[in-house]
Amino acid sequence: MSIFLKLILNLDLLLASCMFILLVSVTFIGVIMRYVINQPFIWLEEVQLLSFVWIVFLSSGAAFRTGSHVAIEFIVDRLPRPFRMLAEILIGIIVIGVLCYFARAGFRLAYQMSSINRQTNILNIPYALIYAIFPLGCVLMLVNYGYFFVSNIIVLCRNARNIKLENKASKSLAKNSN
Repeated sequence: MSIFLKLILNLDLLLASCMFILLVSVTFIGVIMRYVINQPFIWLEEVQLLSFVWIVFLSSGAAFRTGSHVAIEFIVDRLPRPFRMLAEILIGIIVIGVLCYFARAGFRLAYQMSSINRQTNILNIPYALIYAIFPLGCVLMLVNYGYFFVSNIIVLCRNARNIKLENKASKSLAKNSN
């Protein structure tokens, strides 16, 4: 795997980690300011909200990469191998289609927020910036899931080919032993 591909596949984790560090740091400083110095930050909630939203959408791609999303594999795992392969392909196509739809809708939402120039009350952060993570996260999920999907299809095809070769070998051994 090339360094560029590794960087792209881990960009979501890097950005999510930075946002998590920001969230924890700002929250910790906010607690100190509120309860020790008695001078709370009025802008803290806006930064926390932005951080939470960004962390969720950025780390979703990594969840696809590691297979950490909730999945109901009980039914698919009990199917015969050819139907399991078909089910995996259909599920992959559906997931990619839904992510493409969400990415398109997210771009429209971010553009709409940009065109009306809506901003947060205290820090005047443009809502377009807050909502921009939605399509960006969907694109990162598409990249990660696409890589995951292609890798799984390759493994399934290799396994199917190996099973066919094993079946041929066992049949020829059975013929030779008779």
